Amino acid sequence: MKPSTLSRHLAVIAGLLGLFGFSMSVQAETVEKHKLSIAFTGDMPGTGYQDGKMIGYDGEILQRVADALKLQVKPTLMEWSGTIASVQARRVDVMAGTMGWTEQRSKIMTLSDPIHYFKNGIMQSTKTHWSSLKDLEGRRVGTITGFSFIPELRKIPGLQLSQYDTSDAAVRDMLAGRIDAVIGDPPVVQYAISRNPQWNLRFDAFTDNNPDFPLLTGLGQVVFGLNKDNPELAKAVNAEIAKLWQGCELKKIGERYGLVQDVWYVPVGKNSRAGVDRPSDWQLPSCK
Repeated sequence: MKPSTLSRHLAVIAGLLGLFGFSMSVQAETVEKHKLSIAFTGDMPGTGYQDGKMIGYDGEILQRVADALKLQVKPTLMEWSGTIASVQARRVDVMAGTMGWTEQRSKIMTLSDPIHYFKNGIMQSTKTHWSSLKDLEGRRVGTITGFSFIPELRKIPGLQLSQYDTSDAAVRDMLAGRIDAVIGDPPVVQYAISRNPQWNLRFDAFTDNNPDFPLLTGLGQVVFGLNKDNPELAKAVNAEIAKLWQGCELKKIGERYGLVQDVWYVPVGKNSRAGVDRPSDWQLPSCK
């Protein structure tokens, strides 16, 4: 068959595919061919790696993405402070670890659709019942380096802030009496408390809904971060997330890690992404 004849045949085939509603999908490019490189912290219930597969709530979802794209997972364990920079520099394809959506992050990375929701709160002794910003005034509080709400914590009168590279380090200092409370990832905090009752710790979500402290007291969305130059991979990740929302599979995954309440899957609060990194009429997914 002559090249010109072959070209005409290919054009006809492509036209027929379009006529019948088919499309040729573009393969998402990754840092390493046939692999999905994932930066993660190892903090459960968000992320872990075991027996050649990602585990944890975030981890299971990304494992499904990799399987759907027929990619082998390449795990890259690191501290939280290095995950965003790794995505920006394209040393990894995606970052996970119960990361909350913020407008600032949406400017430097492509952020996925939410995989669940949350509200921040206070990890503390069972002897206290702190649930407001005012309760933290004058307290010694620990958090994790790089968390988006750190500037808001600094606005609380008298609060003495300590930053840690890992959640484990922050909890150890609280158990040793060096700090009074920890403001960390709610899923990580609740999971750790449930697995360690001997700590005698509790987690109370903020009861405030203060517009001056939107990241601390507003509706949080847990997302994945991807490089802005890889829209096809972001599209593939969001397609898999959409399937999991449609069948409420996200809730079934969450139940394996203690995320059983509706608060994780039903958005209650302002949709901050509409008109920012999503269309103005974009609706938050829900699993009721």
